[in-house]
Amino acid sequence: MQRKVLALCGGVGGAKLAYGLSKIVPPEEIIFLVNTGDDFIHFDLNISPDLDTVMYTLAELNDPKKGWGLRDETWNNLEILKEYGVDTWFQLGDKDLATHIRRTQLLKDGKKLSDVTKSLSQSLGVQHIILPMSENPVQTIVKTDKGELVFQEYFVKYQCAPKVEQINYVGNETAEIPTYLKELINKNKFSGVIICPSNPYLSVDPILSINEIKTFLVETDIPILAISPIIANDSIKGPTSKIMREMKINPSVESIAQHYSELIDVLVIDHKDANCQPMTDSMTFIVDSIYMSNSEEKISLATNCLEKIKELA
Repeated sequence: MQRKVLALCGGVGGAKLAYGLSKIVPPEEIIFLVNTGDDFIHFDLNISPDLDTVMYTLAELNDPKKGWGLRDETWNNLEILKEYGVDTWFQLGDKDLATHIRRTQLLKDGKKLSDVTKSLSQSLGVQHIILPMSENPVQTIVKTDKGELVFQEYFVKYQCAPKVEQINYVGNETAEIPTYLKELINKNKFSGVIICPSNPYLSVDPILSINEIKTFLVETDIPILAISPIIANDSIKGPTSKIMREMKINPSVESIAQHYSELIDVLVIDHKDANCQPMTDSMTFIVDSIYMSNSEEKISLATNCLEKIKELA
């Protein structure tokens, strides 16, 4: 069995780098391990937003403007639901709805989430392996000044407006990681790890909250590289910097380095932060263009990350 790179990713930011990686790394040489702390049941359907964002992106079917959902989506179902007086705060497009219906069917048939994800991905022409961080639910709960909110309430219903006080991951202690991931870990089949530029607290930490995954990353001697989700003290996308400020953390690349200090060897930062320096000798900062505004930039950053992983291996 060939050694592989493990890429940890959440939604839009993670999917951008995942796309770049998928264009230069054969399917048998990389695993995309995706956050499922955002997953929830809505209209009795199993919704997995981050898994779908990565899947749609690798299938090149994603909406490039939104960063999530499907291109050329329609919203007829949602409009009729509104006519019926249903609260449609979580938007499900007509084509996207088919994904959730099929996922729910397969899960009800007894399939594991990893097998369901593989089936859906292959149906859309995705050859790379996308794995959920857990087969069973692990739920991100955001404690705010408005009370405890499940992730989608905080992120979508309330548009990240409530002030964040704490973030917890319910179910992480009983999380069941995919059998294939467990096998690869146990057989030392990873050559390096890339933590994509996803929100550390909402997208990456749910993955790291699973003891089996965190222990592997802490104890392994393979190189681990992360890409900063912060450029010039602000988020590349989403509420990362807002959350950091609310939790009394300076939104800087140094804070991101500190957050991952137990794990990573390299943090990739943007040219705008080129003057920043790591606080310990055990970590290296490398400078690159990390905004990824087009396909070429995604592929370029992915290429440079892989070259650094190979250099350190």
